[in-house]
Amino acid sequence: MSLLRLEGVTRSVQLPDEGILEILKGVDLEVAVGDHVSIVGRSGSGKSTLLNLLGLLDNPTAGSIYLDDRLTSDLSSNARDRARGSEIGFIFQQFNLLSGRTALENVMTPLLYASGRRFWRRKQLATEMLEKVGLGSRIMSIPEKLSGGEQQRVAIARALVRGPRLILADEPTGALDIETGASVMALLDDVAESSGAALITITHDANVAALARRHYRLDRGVLASVDVSRVLALSMPEVTL
Repeated sequence: MSLLRLEGVTRSVQLPDEGILEILKGVDLEVAVGDHVSIVGRSGSGKSTLLNLLGLLDNPTAGSIYLDDRLTSDLSSNARDRARGSEIGFIFQQFNLLSGRTALENVMTPLLYASGRRFWRRKQLATEMLEKVGLGSRIMSIPEKLSGGEQQRVAIARALVRGPRLILADEPTGALDIETGASVMALLDDVAESSGAALITITHDANVAALARRHYRLDRGVLASVDVSRVLALSMPEVTL
């Protein structure tokens, strides 16, 4: 079943000299329920722009984006906000945790906008999610007292606490060392799989991208499917003889 679908999506901006900068060029992508897709690309390739489109934070210049076969451009601003809040979880490279607030308070934050039982059970739900990511003993710690890996786990718990069907991970290991990054990715993949959520990892790290089941490369605004050996080859340094 298709969860998210992009058809011929472009994104361009008007430059001060009246020229046009094409950031994304005819992007096609389909993500199924429970899928794990990686998109690898160098700085300036259009990854951030694509992330904003996938997360319904921006609209394409041309082309169509469908969420559950609903054309997102037909949704009102409020409907887009509701869909983004209930269906999509964001995991950011820099964590974006609330300073001075405990891990529990950070994870509870998205549930302040929930309704019914989820709102009234927000403390219990946040506690359970922190336990799931291995931070049951750190729920009262503030971010300044947590390691980088622990902060990323809090960010993961916050992204998942509302039960999103689509998880967007933006450079999820960029601020972590190799060992901690591998642990975080394994955790993210396990939690996403157990909840049945689709996971899209956007990264410049080919080793992280290779952990997905389907792999894409974004280069100069063009998205193309690649096999895992090609993804890994992108991280190999060129050797001059």
